[in-house]
Amino acid sequence: MTDAAALIDLCRDKGLTLASAESCTGGMIGAALTDIAGSSDVFERGVITYSNAAKVALLGVSEATLADHGAVSEAVAREMAAGLLARAPVDIAVSVTGIAGPGGSEHKPEGRVCFGIATAAGTRSETVEFGALGRARVRAAATAHALALVAAAARDA
Repeated sequence: MTDAAALIDLCRDKGLTLASAESCTGGMIGAALTDIAGSSDVFERGVITYSNAAKVALLGVSEATLADHGAVSEAVAREMAAGLLARAPVDIAVSVTGIAGPGGSEHKPEGRVCFGIATAAGTRSETVEFGALGRARVRAAATAHALALVAAAARDA
């Protein structure tokens, strides 16, 4: 787990700026970062794109990608992160889309969360199966994982 204050300090020391595109976490990444006094010199913006329409309008996610893969997919997570990086004056963009629960399906179970991370070096994605921990715990775990991904990207920058 990455401490938000340590992440802010790391990015500040390296002169890096951040933005988040969130679906299932609903702004929790941005909240974790902005809980830190002085974070505004590192955290530039957060976008909550809960609906598919918002993902398309605000981040440029392709309707075809949504139709072919569904909102909870690495393809959409990559497009969310890349779209945010293209639209925001930042060095690192992170995205999260998943099924916090309750519910899910056989093909997309509760606790599946897809992450995207975009920098000038490129965009990558990954999926984490947190399991049916309950909505609050899945969202908290996804937030912590997203912060860890940003910290790794910052260390590599």
